[in-house]
Amino acid sequence: MTDEPSPAERALYLAAVRGGGRLRPESLAPADRPTLAALVARGLLTPTATGWTAASPRALGDRIGLELRTRALRLLRHAERLPGTLGPLARAYDAAHHPVGPSAVDLPAVGPGVGGPTAGTVDDAAEVRRRVGELVSECREEVLAAQPGPRPLEALRMALAQDLSLLRRGCSLRTVYQPVALADPAARSQVALRTGHGAQVRVLAEPYERVLVFDRAVAVIPADEDRNRAAFLTDPTTVAYLVAQFERDWARATPADRHLDPPSVTTVRIGRLLARGLTQRAVATRLGVSERTVAAHISRLRDRYGAHSLFHLGWQLRGEHHD
Repeated sequence: MTDEPSPAERALYLAAVRGGGRLRPESLAPADRPTLAALVARGLLTPTATGWTAASPRALGDRIGLELRTRALRLLRHAERLPGTLGPLARAYDAAHHPVGPSAVDLPAVGPGVGGPTAGTVDDAAEVRRRVGELVSECREEVLAAQPGPRPLEALRMALAQDLSLLRRGCSLRTVYQPVALADPAARSQVALRTGHGAQVRVLAEPYERVLVFDRAVAVIPADEDRNRAAFLTDPTTVAYLVAQFERDWARATPADRHLDPPSVTTVRIGRLLARGLTQRAVATRLGVSERTVAAHISRLRDRYGAHSLFHLGWQLRGEHHD
């Protein structure tokens, strides 16, 4: 059975509505029996002792809408997990079909504008931090940073002095976070210290890859899942591709100032219910408030997350761990 009534089902349902909301057996032709059965199965007609009574289509719409949203969320979650599930197979394929390139000592030093670290893979986490620190210190124009997931507060504090020095030198600093990174008030304060000195921060409630780009000459990406290893890339084509990916995510993200002020308790509760797939009407019923009140909170949430639709908003909120 499809999600929407067929033309024959619509016609028979409208006949019941025109008959005062009731449909009697004597008014049915033998050919109407399959259509009648379909309407009963959908819940649009309810059997009674004397025939059938028309039910509200809104209840059907809410039920089917919830089922579709639940199905879509399940598919989207599966799509998110799939790259990680296939990751080991992809790495085995790449190793078998593409020879490993030269080691770090064989690769050229980074290009003009950024000195210090050479291109290649670094296996030690402390060495990765040291080389990234050098790139920040020697940056002349801009740093682009895509930082998915939560941000350790201690890491933000340790990097504050270097970030402020970068900004005072007149360099541009643009960072994309996920909403979870700004869930902690202390983390929001750290971000506010940077934006107060000219850093630009946006929030994107979608999956994206971690990357740092310095002066559009050097890019740093994780080289393993636990991020203890990092690849320092200087190939112009590769760096340009990563910059284009960052600009695409930046364009879809929303300004961080919408996230630095925490939402009200009611807004958070509404967000939790939307993340579970409930409709606006169902949220209002659950909380015992008017639909107009819910609509006002949803409008603020859509502005906060840059959502284009109610479903888009619910999908973004599902990563907030409201449940």
